[in-house]
Amino acid sequence: MGSVSYARALLLQEQVRSQVAEGRGPDTLLLLEHDPVITLGRGADPSNIVATPESLRAAGISVERATRGGDVTFHGPGQLVGYPVFRLRRGARAHIRAMAEGIIAVLADLGISAEWRDSYPGVWVGPDKICAFGVHVRHRVAIHGFALNCSIDLTGFRSIVPCGLHGSGVTSIAKLVGFAPRTEVVAESVSRAFERSFGMPMVRIFASSSRLQIANVNL
Repeated sequence: MGSVSYARALLLQEQVRSQVAEGRGPDTLLLLEHDPVITLGRGADPSNIVATPESLRAAGISVERATRGGDVTFHGPGQLVGYPVFRLRRGARAHIRAMAEGIIAVLADLGISAEWRDSYPGVWVGPDKICAFGVHVRHRVAIHGFALNCSIDLTGFRSIVPCGLHGSGVTSIAKLVGFAPRTEVVAESVSRAFERSFGMPMVRIFASSSRLQIANVNL
């Protein structure tokens, strides 16, 4: 979908969730990027934002509350954000693990060996996290999802304690292999990997689809 504001993406997820929960639409994977934004999950400690409001404004980074689980994270251009609005088949943990399996497969195709860690949920490469996860479930339908660092400027993470984990680092595809495919290419790879990890076929829809239109509000 290209670049979508965080607030608009949240409205869109809730709209699609209603469609899925009421049987008016299929499970839908939204793939997009955000402008620089720090989001705080339901259990977030605000002190994990270490930059001052003034420095955040100067850097063009906004701050948003999120309904997902987890602590604080950073989104920005060059990071593929995926919001699988899926009806749960087995439970939230299995849903997150299926996402992680798909991401790990995509990274493996790029020559990156990554792993899921139950102790510190996320996909990690050595001491550094490359993909963060968080979900919110209502009526057995999940929203939110994952944030995979492709070519994102990692200096944005200096404004926070990522996921509230002191001493842990972050990395990206570009940092690890010296380049990153275009975000659109990674998005295509993720969609194919999710077909396997979730065991469902996917059909591409476009941002112009009537299903993805929301009220024209100022966000």
